[in-house]
Amino acid sequence: MSDLPLPRWRKSSRSGGGNDSCVEVAGLPDLVGLRDSKDPEGPKLALPRDAFGSLLQDIRSGRITA
Repeated sequence: MSDLPLPRWRKSSRSGGGNDSCVEVAGLPDLVGLRDSKDPEGPKLALPRDAFGSLLQDIRSGRITA
């Protein structure tokens, strides 16, 4: 993701105040960036927007769980 413009990261509105397992997302041109809020300088993942939408559908449906 180093060749991409600087993203503006945000936590989910569903993240609880005391929840230590937060994922942050950032909108990028044609992509959605993901990172661990506890390690903002660590690894990041960039997915095409349609793949991110599919991921969210799978999580919401219970096909993917933690």
